[in-house]
Amino acid sequence: MKQKAVIIGAGFGGLSCAVTLAAKGWEVTVLERQERTGGKLQRITEQGYTFDRGPSTITMPHVFRSLYELAGVRMEDYVQLYELEPRTRNVFADGTVVDFSRNNAYMEEQIAAYSPGDASQYSEFMDRAKTLYRLSEQQFLSRLLLSWRDKLSPSLVRDLMRVRPLLSLQSLLRRYFRHPHTLAMMGRYATYVGSSPYQSPAIFAMLGYLEGGEGVYGVRGGTYKLVEGLTAVAEQLGVRIVTGTEVTSISAVNGSVEGVDTVNGFYPARTVIAGGDVLSINRRLLPEASRKGMSNRRIDKYEPSLSGLVTLAGVRRKYEQLLHHTVFFPEQYEPEFRDIFERKRPPRQPAVYVCYSGYSEPEMAPVDGSNLFILANAPYLSKACDWNEEAEAYGERVLGVLEHHGLTGLRQAEVLQRYTPQNIAEDTLAHRGAIYGISSNSVRQTFFRPGNQSKDIKGLWYVGGTTHPGGGTPVVSLSGRLVGEHIAGHIASYI
Repeated sequence: MKQKAVIIGAGFGGLSCAVTLAAKGWEVTVLERQERTGGKLQRITEQGYTFDRGPSTITMPHVFRSLYELAGVRMEDYVQLYELEPRTRNVFADGTVVDFSRNNAYMEEQIAAYSPGDASQYSEFMDRAKTLYRLSEQQFLSRLLLSWRDKLSPSLVRDLMRVRPLLSLQSLLRRYFRHPHTLAMMGRYATYVGSSPYQSPAIFAMLGYLEGGEGVYGVRGGTYKLVEGLTAVAEQLGVRIVTGTEVTSISAVNGSVEGVDTVNGFYPARTVIAGGDVLSINRRLLPEASRKGMSNRRIDKYEPSLSGLVTLAGVRRKYEQLLHHTVFFPEQYEPEFRDIFERKRPPRQPAVYVCYSGYSEPEMAPVDGSNLFILANAPYLSKACDWNEEAEAYGERVLGVLEHHGLTGLRQAEVLQRYTPQNIAEDTLAHRGAIYGISSNSVRQTFFRPGNQSKDIKGLWYVGGTTHPGGGTPVVSLSGRLVGEHIAGHIASYI
């Protein structure tokens, strides 16, 4: 008789866990409150324009490929990736442009145009970033940390000291670079985990190497194809995916999970994996008396990650300023993070990211048209900001930044949609509308995140950006696989 599991949420964490367990012979049901799988990543099509609303920068393709291999199929039969070179265009307030490349010599040439000193340090910095990535891969991305014995293992403690956990990313960058352009370009990687480069640990310098050395990839047909591929593989393995069904509570008896209640009935299971936000899952689906390890007071102590204001613009113009990925930086970068994390208000001078997948795949937009996914960082939900009042003003400020850089005509776009932190919270139940779960603005929240295994309820597990190993599409997918493999390998202990 097959072991049975119910997974809450069909985002990357939930789908990855479903594929892993099903490939190991489990009977799996995935319950998703939205009408389609994908969590925060959804496809939007209108008037001939195709947008991916959600993650757009794809790295670590081996993480996704390993899930297909686990299922005994070829990823290429479901999803086709292509490497982007250059990776990202960085545009600065004074007009300087740096196209981030795998080619270190080319990078040094571009940086030398404004800072010969920074250029001379670039290769050494990338070597350091590579070392940090390898350490992270070995110690944090490849295993669960379920007990204090795991967290205090000699090898982990040794390598944790090597990554200098008390050193901020900005402080590490200043050991190599002096010019604001280089500091902003490399500091931006903290935002990939929803955090500030001025507070988050130096370990996130590894993302410079991850992109520059390992690659940034596009997905043929749009990033949502990653969701479609995993969904198809899961279903072929026998996973039952039920969309449009919201879980209302997790049922536990005598400290052991018994299943989940939904708007459409009860789903019994002695193993439940929550693929949504750990904090929201606990607050919404479990009575506080049953979760001493995750009380409301403790939940409130976690700092959420930053959120974002998304603008989808379908416009009958082409913009020579844009590559597949383009970032427009303000004159000063640090005030953005003070606005977000201290004032909890939309930044007065935001950096603006644009994904123009039509650059690589013209069929994603009508002829002579551009499909632009525009993202500006924003604070998580708080009383300091009412998005019913702020969305239009901040959206206009973002379009003003792009217009200043020559991207005119956006206000006359054929398609113009905004998606706020409030929308994110409502659609995905992300805690306080945070995109990446909790921030990594401290050592504790970076290296000692909420655990993957419930401390209070036997048989209840967590995957996703708030739990170990952290946020970001491939890392969330890793959490799903790691949890699935662990559960399948320790059946007797957890049911």
